[in-house]
Amino acid sequence: MFVDHRLAHRKAYLINLLARMCAELDITESRFQQAKERYEGVARWLAAGEHFLLHDLSIYLQGSTALGTSVRPIGKNEHDVDLVAFMPSGTTVWTPAYIKKVIGDRLKAHATYARLLEEKIRCWRLVYANEFHLDITPAILNLACRNQGELVPDKSLREWKGSNPRGYRKAFEARAALVPVIKLTKALDEEIKSRADIEPFPVASSGRSILCNFVQVAKRHRDVHFEGQDLALWPISVILTTLIAWSYERCVKAGVYDTEFDLMIAVLRGMPAFIRRTLPDGSPGWYIPNETTIDENFAERWNDDPDKAEAFFTWHAKAVADMENLARVDGTDLVRKRMDESFGPRPVGAAFTALDNEIASARRSGLLRMAPLVGLTATPAVAAAVPVRSNTFYGRDCG
Repeated sequence: MFVDHRLAHRKAYLINLLARMCAELDITESRFQQAKERYEGVARWLAAGEHFLLHDLSIYLQGSTALGTSVRPIGKNEHDVDLVAFMPSGTTVWTPAYIKKVIGDRLKAHATYARLLEEKIRCWRLVYANEFHLDITPAILNLACRNQGELVPDKSLREWKGSNPRGYRKAFEARAALVPVIKLTKALDEEIKSRADIEPFPVASSGRSILCNFVQVAKRHRDVHFEGQDLALWPISVILTTLIAWSYERCVKAGVYDTEFDLMIAVLRGMPAFIRRTLPDGSPGWYIPNETTIDENFAERWNDDPDKAEAFFTWHAKAVADMENLARVDGTDLVRKRMDESFGPRPVGAAFTALDNEIASARRSGLLRMAPLVGLTATPAVAAAVPVRSNTFYGRDCG
């Protein structure tokens, strides 16, 4: 099996830069634990309220923080942490506006929460300045959903609409667990089999899935692309996450890729294939369903404003082109320039610094390896990695 190791080496460097950029944009573990402690405190306060709808209330994470695909907003030092306040006693007898008010009244009765509280259209927000804000959306059980989905308020607060954050998370995590077949891995496996002094390569586990990184890369590119434009045109995160997850599953199951970077390009290219042009009733319209519940169309706003769909496809073409061109760029300075343009200089600069420091440290200690699934890594635990010669990583002496 032929693998262009020089090109694979270059792409491994790129995928590692992107991974470290994602880590820079993500919520830190300490901040996550802080948010967890605070929303658990909110849950206890709400559940202790006298109103019967608050009895047995539970709060859980939804959205990007729950999935591990969080990206810090441009120009802000705080993350959005989306929560669901599930009320098992709630039914459609009560309007969304009333149930939302029950939650708001209870939060206002707490001195600290009242000071931090902001009312949004469908939820309540607790703002912890320069840290994060907690968006708390009320939800009740959706008896019509076979997957134990929920109902959440619509924008008017007059109607309930289907949702299933826990089911969505379960489906996403199942796809994230899929392991791609990379030619570089196979090539190294063949070398391992021919050498008695190398142990079999273990499954790589860094605590972050490939799929999560792909979603974060796309979301950050979107944020930079639309910076300064009408926020109403931005493709919402759940659309990017859903299309990338579906495309990732198809690519992993159907293809073999030279490198992880090539897989990312294939996944990005494949996103539009999962956008339907017919609604469930047979009428024309944009349709990206929530597969885990009924009557939820992530693209419903596209049908009200065609400019939203056009903005998505314009962004998508730019994202694919930028990533394809990045793989063709030769030299660290040009790579950094292109990445700055696509993702912003702050996280890119941090990624370069982190990776260069890791590589330099590993080279000094003789622990630098080329690992098949994650590219360059510094770890003595990877028994079947292949040593990398000094001064040959992408952007340095290899040109």
